[in-house]
Amino acid sequence: MYIAFNFAARSDVGLVRANNQDSAYAGPQLLVVADGMGGAAGGDIASSVAVGRLAELDGEAHGPDEALEELKNAIADAHSQIVARADNDPELSGLGTTVTALLRAGATLHMAHIGDSRAYLLRDGVLDQVTTDHSFVQHLVDTGRLSAADAEHHPKRSMLLRVLGDIDADVPVDISVRETRPGDRWMLCSDGLSGVVSRTTLEETLAEIEDPGDCADALVGLALAAGAPDNVTCIVADVVDIDALPRGEGPSTQSQIVGAAARDRNRPSSGGTGAAGKAARLSAPAEPVDDDEEPSRWTDRWSTWKAWLLPLITLLVVVGAAWGGYVWTQQQYFVGAHDGQVAIYRGIPEDLPLVSLHTLVEQTDIALDSLAEYQQQRIAGAIRASSLQAAEAIVTALESTG
Repeated sequence: MYIAFNFAARSDVGLVRANNQDSAYAGPQLLVVADGMGGAAGGDIASSVAVGRLAELDGEAHGPDEALEELKNAIADAHSQIVARADNDPELSGLGTTVTALLRAGATLHMAHIGDSRAYLLRDGVLDQVTTDHSFVQHLVDTGRLSAADAEHHPKRSMLLRVLGDIDADVPVDISVRETRPGDRWMLCSDGLSGVVSRTTLEETLAEIEDPGDCADALVGLALAAGAPDNVTCIVADVVDIDALPRGEGPSTQSQIVGAAARDRNRPSSGGTGAAGKAARLSAPAEPVDDDEEPSRWTDRWSTWKAWLLPLITLLVVVGAAWGGYVWTQQQYFVGAHDGQVAIYRGIPEDLPLVSLHTLVEQTDIALDSLAEYQQQRIAGAIRASSLQAAEAIVTALESTG
């Protein structure tokens, strides 16, 4: 049996924040989410530095003996780099980030955790929170001075007791080793998701939506439907047995980097040569290639043919591109409004002259005026979803919060 990840990473700035200070990286051996802090000038730097250093671990497979030490060293290096950034720039005082990371070594997962980002494990349909928040409110819960229910709405629930960076001293990081098995589904997220979407809804969504990408899209959509006052970032990763996969199917092999680290391609890794740098470059436009070859000779016959052939080729290319674009739009979904009710549409919420790019799939019983004002505004702008399941999950969230 050979264990691997099938994964997807997503990040959204949310509905309130001006910029995205979360970063995340998902690769064949590594999953990591980081939620930066330090004001408008610094949170994105802190999370990018942490993700960039940790992403270097995804370059090759790790044995169980060395993986734990490599993870500890990478965490320590990231902490030192963040502290150095703050020391060299007074505007970055208080720079810090949460980190929740899983490094795979065969069927063994090595976990590092600090802050209030979270790791969840869905096994046999039951969702467990694997990490413990390093927050003031969680401390009150642990010491019996606050109930878990009251903690969800406590005004100090975002006050953290431990983060990477912030102070020039060693910080304790939770390190653990866990065995995993095919069928497990891991979800790592920032508090922009776990803070606004209930655990029950998380469990239902993770259990019902099979594709990791569609599931991650739905989770972000749920946070947006709930108001998304913070950046929203998550990774959904399924543990699969490669030998048991159907012929022609395989695990994820292309690394994904999202959030702040994806915006600045100089940050993901030192020199841009690590795994994070490689992942960022996957989305970079291709560099132009010089062609120094001697031009071909044009014959009289070609001159005659090109007069009508080139326009024909151009027309075919344009028509083909337009058709391909239309087909893509019809594979998308969004939640919008229809006759004062919440509705699910197939397509995208834009139109072309004489061509509609969306059709009504379902009009729900949810009246727009029964929703909170921020939800009505979000519906008016359309909440996009990558699948019908993702759109239905958003509607379910609206029903529970309306």
